Amino acid sequence: MRCENGLKFPKMAAEILEKPHIDYALVAGRRNLPFFGVRHLQVLLLFFMVFIALGSNVCLSVAIVAMTDSLASSNPNVPTYNLEDQGTILSAFFWGYIWPQILAGYVANRFGAKRCLVGAMSLQSALTLFLPVTAANFGSSGLYASRFLQGFCQGFLFPSLTHQLGQWAPLEERSRMGAFAFGVGPLGTVVAMLATGIISASWQGWPLVFYAYGTLGVIWSLMFGILGSNRPAAHPRISEAERTFIETSLGHVGGKVSHRVPWMAIFRSGPVWALLVAQSGYIYCSWTLLSQIPSYINHVMHFNIKNNGLLCALPYLTLWVWSFVFSYASDSLINQHVVKVGTARKIFNSIGLLTSGLALIALGLTKADQVAQAVALLVLAVGSHAACMSGWSVNHIDLSPNFAGTIMGLTNGFAHISAIIAPLIVQFCVFDQTDPEQWRMIFFIAAAVAAVAAAVFVLFGSGDTQDWNQHRTEKIPMKKNELI
Repeated sequence: MRCENGLKFPKMAAEILEKPHIDYALVAGRRNLPFFGVRHLQVLLLFFMVFIALGSNVCLSVAIVAMTDSLASSNPNVPTYNLEDQGTILSAFFWGYIWPQILAGYVANRFGAKRCLVGAMSLQSALTLFLPVTAANFGSSGLYASRFLQGFCQGFLFPSLTHQLGQWAPLEERSRMGAFAFGVGPLGTVVAMLATGIISASWQGWPLVFYAYGTLGVIWSLMFGILGSNRPAAHPRISEAERTFIETSLGHVGGKVSHRVPWMAIFRSGPVWALLVAQSGYIYCSWTLLSQIPSYINHVMHFNIKNNGLLCALPYLTLWVWSFVFSYASDSLINQHVVKVGTARKIFNSIGLLTSGLALIALGLTKADQVAQAVALLVLAVGSHAACMSGWSVNHIDLSPNFAGTIMGLTNGFAHISAIIAPLIVQFCVFDQTDPEQWRMIFFIAAAVAAVAAAVFVLFGSGDTQDWNQHRTEKIPMKKNELI
């Protein structure tokens, strides 16, 4: 297929009317598929991985309020600290997160995603378990180092997850599977914020949060080590019908396929650059909200730590629920041939970013005593991001199933530079956290970033598989005892 570097509106209309080729053999083969297949098991395992990993990450955004407030817990013996550099500590995760991205995509492409996922989750879970001990013995410096290393470990997760989806998610189910795996992040955020708020106010205090998430991560690593598999052909218990369905849909059948990464073609690809801009805009807005909502609710809306966690969770619960609605709508439009894949990605990505941007502008104009309006706008600003799960979030696999992990590593690494910048901009612009007018600038900046990201993706994005997806392909026969 040709590389689509731009979009003209007459062309978009033609794409909507065009009916793609229907593979009737593939459709007939689906009748023999199990209701819950091995591909569903793989995605379910990825679901729990994202749930645990993001939960262990974002809980610090709420816990750091309790870590600096001696009255947060009913137990006076729960340790508290004077952490004046909270923005630096929160951004430390991303300083570690951006570096392994490209390496992670390459390693997953070369050796399979399973080893990356198990190793990275095991290490980051251990760091989470020991975070209270690190804080007690090393203070701010220890927290910064621990968060940096935790970010480095988690930097391997999403490129590997994307590569895994590229091997297991057939085109007909891609939006739903992608939304299920990636979209659980909001649910993980909901549970983390709720649990952190409640536990931090309890007798056990904030340290219990990190002990719990560290333990869950270790358990997941053991389960995926037993049940996970790099690709359908290597799984010992997959049915022939399901394996054939997945491989036929993805366009590769037989043994393990080795690909040399077409670096120059990727770097010269207009759709990849458009994807990078869209992902960067989303992440900037998302992490501005994620890292700062607890502080905004605490200092502007004056809610205590327990209610803070409840209010912080509501927008992300909405995001999780809406992600299923948007993903089903996207797959339906594509499978019923109403629109082409690229058009669907652009439509839903624009819905997510532009709606969020408008809500942020309205939030910036909301007064401190308009609590109900502020909560509703926060819910809309965060919840509308669900549409992006069927936009840029699965576009890596659209462009190149073979190199989806590598592309995710590239875009995710560079895009998360914006996640480093977001809390630092807040730290620079907001001197008085009780002043809504100072928060207004933060919300307006995020809205502008969202608008630019949406426009670039519409103009230059694509849903077509790129020519370089089959770059220098070499098929390696499967060994009978190869099960990973």
